[in-house]
Amino acid sequence: MKQMNYIDLRNTLSSLTEGETNEIALMATFVCEVHHSDDRFDWTGFYRVTDPNILKIGPYQGGHGCLIIPFSRGVCGAAARENKTQLVADVEAFEGHIACASSTRSELVIPVSNAKGRLLGVLDIDSDQLGAFSHDDADHLGALLDLVFAAVP
Repeated sequence: MKQMNYIDLRNTLSSLTEGETNEIALMATFVCEVHHSDDRFDWTGFYRVTDPNILKIGPYQGGHGCLIIPFSRGVCGAAARENKTQLVADVEAFEGHIACASSTRSELVIPVSNAKGRLLGVLDIDSDQLGAFSHDDADHLGALLDLVFAAVP
């Protein structure tokens, strides 16, 4: 079973994204590298802030995702609304969870901002396993997001 090596991932992402400031290009590269780094990850993608209090699907890997998620709904909406990482061991226990895929059992959603603090969207990682994510995953991925998106205007 392939599990995340955060040191290798940091080195790879730093190399691939150096000097890039386009958020879509960065999201596509980030999500591809992360998704294929760990077998726990069933769906990995970004939901972008496109309108006030609205997230729209961005670059992702895996099956289809929801196209639009309001800040008022679901795990992604909570992460965007509260600007706080959401670590959900069992999505069935999260009130208001949006089932974009019936296979999702646990979820990790991390807000993504540029260096000025503007919310760009959220990174959403779904797993078909219960309790797939840890605080260590959230911390490492959050630090990688800060590194990669720091140059976005």
